[in-house]
Amino acid sequence: MRAEALIDLSAIKHNVELLKDVSGTNLLAVVKADAYGHGLIPVAKAALSAGASYLGVALLEEAVALREAGITAPILAWLVQPGSDFAQGIELDIEIAVASLAALKEISAAAKSKKARIHLEVDTGMTRGGFLNEWDQLTAEQLKGVDVVGIFSHFARADEPAEKQNSDQLGRFSAAVAHLNSLGHVNIMRHLSNSAATLKNGAASFDMVRTGIAMYGLSPDVQTLGDSKSLGLRPAMQLRAALYLVKDVPVGSPVGYGATQSTTVDTKLGVVAMGYADGIPRIARTAGVWSAGKRAPIIGRVSMDQFVVDLGVDAKARSGDWVTVFGNGSHGEYTADDWGAASQSINYEIVTRIGPRVPRIYAPHVY
Repeated sequence: MRAEALIDLSAIKHNVELLKDVSGTNLLAVVKADAYGHGLIPVAKAALSAGASYLGVALLEEAVALREAGITAPILAWLVQPGSDFAQGIELDIEIAVASLAALKEISAAAKSKKARIHLEVDTGMTRGGFLNEWDQLTAEQLKGVDVVGIFSHFARADEPAEKQNSDQLGRFSAAVAHLNSLGHVNIMRHLSNSAATLKNGAASFDMVRTGIAMYGLSPDVQTLGDSKSLGLRPAMQLRAALYLVKDVPVGSPVGYGATQSTTVDTKLGVVAMGYADGIPRIARTAGVWSAGKRAPIIGRVSMDQFVVDLGVDAKARSGDWVTVFGNGSHGEYTADDWGAASQSINYEIVTRIGPRVPRIYAPHVY
């Protein structure tokens, strides 16, 4: 095996339990995008065993996959476009987000033997999904053909707790809930908080929080909220790869496509058997790997299937040795946060983009 992502399911459980304790309410475990690259089914089961009340996905097919795996817990799918197989979702008891009057009409018409269970999404300031100008046009008559389970919205700047936009969105959400109550729907699940709000805005917890990145042990924003350790979270993924080749290289040797970097001293280089086809960002410049007790930085451009690191002239590494691409940082290794910064991106993208040809290995403890 040339590479593997080690997934610590005990870390997932720890994080879910911590987030439930912090929020003091129900928790929806966000497992969209193959559970942020950690594996849809194993992570969903781990989250439920740790006390999650709901599972959340973007796509209807993700929800169907959970049902086909025998998972019976409530599932919400929130990015189900017009023309989708709403009837299948309804029959499988998949709860579906509705963000427009047209979608409400279509899903109502798709219900045959039972009513569709829906969550109404309102736009409170993200200006992305959700009802906006149509919200005041919503009537009790239009909702007769569905079972309204919940109402929700999404924070745009919860990772910046002091921003006024957060309180503005909270106020708009409360007003939207009041309007829905006036239509006769009072026993509904209200949910607004993402990971950042769950950790830092208790006023927004309502009846359920939706936790994504924090459930995987990563901070929603290292700069504004602190890192995983300071938040009490345990990163669940460790990415490892084999050194395809180790060789001595003289000073002044250009490395990789475009010869963007050259060795500045006589050194030992290692070729890591992963590349951008596996999710390693081509743009990464300042990250690297942990090899034999020290950091070995990237040198040159990342290729499709490999990248090169500078091991140092005295390195004891040999071809075939394993290196850690990222871990939790407890030993000094690079983290997903480091790779995000090195790629002008965020930790979310780093773990989510790890490709399918990298096997996921599940273990109770990785670190």
